[in-house]
Amino acid sequence: MPETPFAPVILGNEPGSFPHGVLAERHPAIIRQVRAAFPYGPGQHRALDELLESCTRGTVEPLPADAPDRAAWHAWGLAEYAGRSWFDVPWLWSESYFYRRLLEAVGYFGAGAWGAIDPFRPFKRAELDAPETDRELAALDDLRELPERERGRALLHGSLWGNRADLGFRISAAGAEAREPAPALVADDSERLWSLLPPGGAAALVLVADNAGRELVPDLLLIAHLLAGDRIARAVLHVKPYPYYVSDATTADVIDALERLRTAPGAAGDHGRLLWSAMADGRLAVRAHPFSCAPLPYARMPGELRADFAAATLTVLKGDLNYRRLVGDRMWPPTTPFAAATAYFPGPVAALRTLKSEVVTGLSAATEERLVAAGRQRWRTDGTHALVQVNPSAPEAT
Repeated sequence: MPETPFAPVILGNEPGSFPHGVLAERHPAIIRQVRAAFPYGPGQHRALDELLESCTRGTVEPLPADAPDRAAWHAWGLAEYAGRSWFDVPWLWSESYFYRRLLEAVGYFGAGAWGAIDPFRPFKRAELDAPETDRELAALDDLRELPERERGRALLHGSLWGNRADLGFRISAAGAEAREPAPALVADDSERLWSLLPPGGAAALVLVADNAGRELVPDLLLIAHLLAGDRIARAVLHVKPYPYYVSDATTADVIDALERLRTAPGAAGDHGRLLWSAMADGRLAVRAHPFSCAPLPYARMPGELRADFAAATLTVLKGDLNYRRLVGDRMWPPTTPFAAATAYFPGPVAALRTLKSEVVTGLSAATEERLVAAGRQRWRTDGTHALVQVNPSAPEAT
C-alpha cells in the first residue's frame, strides 16, 4: 500500500458516522430480520439475544473452542481484538466478525439440523424470484441486433450497477448513455478494461462476485457475453465459502441464478444454457476460497489466492466490500491514485463498484470539486454514484 498520503483505518466509534450507524443500527436490524425469517428454537433465540447485546453494548468475544475456523480468525486479528468494543476495532473487521458470529448463533457451523442452512436465503430468493427480474431478463432480447461493442457496454453497466439499476433501463437498445438517470460515474476506465480483453484472444478472466440474486445475474450475463464473443477463453468466478454480509453470493446462489437464467425465455435462456455448458466443460469454474470471508484487505491475501489472480489476464472485483478490501478500508483522500492503492496486486485488476461506503480513490481533482460543490454530502454512501477503475499493470518483479 502507498505510504503517503497517510490515510487512517476506518473505525466505527464516531457517533453520527456511516460506520457507526452500520454497527449500532444495521446490525441489530439484521438480527431481527434473521430471527423472523426462520422458526428457530429457544437456543438460537438466546444466542441471537446474546449477540445483540454483545455487538451493541459489549465487547468482541472469542469463538468457541471447537469452531472449525477458530485458528484462522485468531490469525486474522481475533487474538488482538477480543475484549475490545466492536466500535473500537477496524470497521471492516468488526463488520465481518459480526456475520461470522451471526452464523454461529443460528447453528450454521453445527452438526445439528440447522447446519449449513443459509439464514439469508429467503431474502436472496425473494429478490431473484421477483417480477422485476422477469422484466429485466426480457430486456436482453433488445440487445440481439446491436453491435457486439454496444451489447458489451450495456452488459458492463448492468454488472456495474447491479441490483440498484433497472436492467430494463441499462440494458436496452437505446444504450446506456441514451437515457436520463443515471447516477453518475465518478471514474470510468471502461475503455481500458475492454482493451485488456480484445476479441479473438485467449484471455482468462477472474471475477470476484459481490451480491447474489439480481446482482449476480448481470455478472453472469457479462461472463456469457465475453465467452460468446471470444473475448475470453475461460473464466473463474470467486464466491464466498459461506453466507456473508446478508446478500453475498455463495455457490448455492450461483446455481440458483444459473437455473433462473436457463429456464427463462429468449436471450436470457440462451445465456443461461451457454453458462451451464461452460460449467460442464471447464470454461467457467466456481471457487470459494476461505480468504474471501476474511476481515482483511487483499494486500494480505495468501499465496495460493495471489497465484490465482496472477494467472488471470484480468481480475474484476465487484461491489463495495471488495473495493474496500482491494484498496484498504481507509479514509484515503479521493484523489489518491487507484494504481498506487492497488500496486501490490499480482496482475491487472479492475473494480466495478456502486459507492456504498466512504472509501474512494482515483478521482480527479475536478470530479471531487464538482461533488463537493453540488453539496452531495452522502455521495460516497448512498449508492447514487459508481466507478469503473482499472490498473492494467502487473507489479514489477522484485
